Amino acid sequence: MRMSFSTWSRVAAVIAIGAATGLAACKDDDSSIVGTTSTQTGYRGTGLVEINRTSTVNALHDKNVPPPPEDPADPGGTPSTQVYQNIQVLGDLTDNEVMRLMASMTTWVAPEQGCNYCHNPENLADDSVYAKKVARRMIVMVRSINKDWGKQVGMTGVTCYTCHRGNPVPQYVWFSNPGPKEAGGMARGDAGRGHPDPAVNESSLPYNAVTTLLANPDAIRVIAKQPLVGDYHPTTMETEATYALMIHMSQALGVNCVFCHNSRAFSQWEQSTYQRITAWHGIRMVSELNKDYLDQVAGLLPASHLGPNGEAPQVGCETCHQGVNKPLFGAQMAKDYVKELGPITGPGPAAK
Repeated sequence: MRMSFSTWSRVAAVIAIGAATGLAACKDDDSSIVGTTSTQTGYRGTGLVEINRTSTVNALHDKNVPPPPEDPADPGGTPSTQVYQNIQVLGDLTDNEVMRLMASMTTWVAPEQGCNYCHNPENLADDSVYAKKVARRMIVMVRSINKDWGKQVGMTGVTCYTCHRGNPVPQYVWFSNPGPKEAGGMARGDAGRGHPDPAVNESSLPYNAVTTLLANPDAIRVIAKQPLVGDYHPTTMETEATYALMIHMSQALGVNCVFCHNSRAFSQWEQSTYQRITAWHGIRMVSELNKDYLDQVAGLLPASHLGPNGEAPQVGCETCHQGVNKPLFGAQMAKDYVKELGPITGPGPAAK
């Protein structure tokens, strides 16, 4: 059927109105279509583009302003072991450096509770407060990250504030999810699907993927290396678990898939961005931190701080990143605490 020119004009008008309506649904909070920014991160035509809502980025900047560093410790000073009792971790510092770190940790971890959050005010050397023993282990962990994982944290480094942000317990920690009571009959064995969990952005993908894959990174797999060869062939459930972990990482860093992957060849490392390599090591860093540090303090924590299975809080990507691809937008807090919290061995790819 042929249409007259006037008919085509009416059709075009309807299409234009529909397009305008569709765009209106995508407007920013201030009703301005100009409320987003896009950054091309790869070759044209590959879809490697990061799109961010300006208002969201501004809000994240406001939430990621680190506190100013304490004034440098007075030079000289006396070895801390000659001044303080029961110094087990900070014996390499002077008394002035210990006091500077203690003041900083109060700001970073317990600004409202003060020194008494970790110390017995009647005897600062006393170990009766559980938080003091936990803090020792966490200081060792922070030093280890800056020294042994420098290529992942780059020149940003980490301090207690990176995770705590002024909270005695970091806001973004997670526990293993025991899941709902299993149903019987045909509803039995849902493989964790259909039970929304914040760790996977309330999706219907397996809720326990973060628990499983951050503990066992080698099981992260979508495509087998060789078809029907060898002993390992990813199942649909394992593939879905990998997707769930990717969702966790995406929301933790505030990025989409093409921050690490080339959209035309997701599995090919040679066509991926350098961030994918950093993420590969970062996943293994998280796994090591949970195993070597967080799990080790479970016996020190009160029951109110433990998970449903009696485990200590676990760190994930969101613990440090909190919605941005570089914690604190790359603010280099750790450089002001090299003596207290260890040298940073970066820069690595993340410092570019």
